[in-house]
Amino acid sequence: TIDANGLTTGTASISGKMSSQFLSSLLMASPLVKGGVTITIKDELISAPYVSLTIGLMKKFGVNVEIEGDMDGAPTFKIGADESYTSPGSILVEGDASSASYFLAGAAITGGTVTVRGCGSESVQGDVAFADVIERMGATVTWAPESITVTRDPNTPLKGVDADCLAIPDAAMTLAVMALFADGPTTIRNVYSWRLKETERMKAIVAECTKLGATVEEFRDYCIIHPPKDNKVNENVVIETYDDHRMAMTFSLAACGGVDVIIDDPGCTAKTFPTYFEMLGSVATPDFSDLAEEISAATPKVVESKDA
Repeated sequence: TIDANGLTTGTASISGKMSSQFLSSLLMASPLVKGGVTITIKDELISAPYVSLTIGLMKKFGVNVEIEGDMDGAPTFKIGADESYTSPGSILVEGDASSASYFLAGAAITGGTVTVRGCGSESVQGDVAFADVIERMGATVTWAPESITVTRDPNTPLKGVDADCLAIPDAAMTLAVMALFADGPTTIRNVYSWRLKETERMKAIVAECTKLGATVEEFRDYCIIHPPKDNKVNENVVIETYDDHRMAMTFSLAACGGVDVIIDDPGCTAKTFPTYFEMLGSVATPDFSDLAEEISAATPKVVESKDA
């Protein structure tokens, strides 16, 4: 039982090195506090783009957050006593960039083309930066304000990369499966937060990539994935999803490399993308040789709102 009579002014000092979600929740609650609020990060802040997204959305609802210090370090956030939420009347909701990553990666793995609409060069979401990693691996990325297109010539092989994924931990999971089809190892760095998600994602990714034939070196906050010899991924592997929606969606992409894969408990994608497998099937030809289709990661909607 929680007994409360509103929140009063004060200062909070929290850790930011495990997850940015705790900070975002405090920021969103702060304008409802009776008085000003100061929130300090006592160590370091990971996933800073997600916090920037929160602050940007608060601004659209009339609340200004003052930031002192470096967002990539240990910043302090101040919300004045006079700040309060005001409805903007209407607001555009972008498509989910994390969900878009699967289809963009699918095009890169297959050697086809996919355009995802709903997030692009003007997106406020940090996960669109995953497209830059795809480009480093050898695909061609074309940006538009509200869309991203990925294409790869089948004669241009994917190549392994060394990527700092501190700002894109969810999309970084997708990179793990792309690594199976790349020339050379792929290093995925600064993903300690994987260990604190719906499941222990570091252990899960190591286990399932190993089943598919990769050799994976696991460290505290990064891993190195060595693809199978000649990129011959094991067939008909049963992928354990650990009741984690992103594990199911990530490892389904092995099929984009022409490999039969069995996803255990595909229904766990209902948490964020209940129609994922229908959408994946809709952009795939029977032999997965071409993904030249346009899809919507999550169609943007204009949400009408009124002042309370």
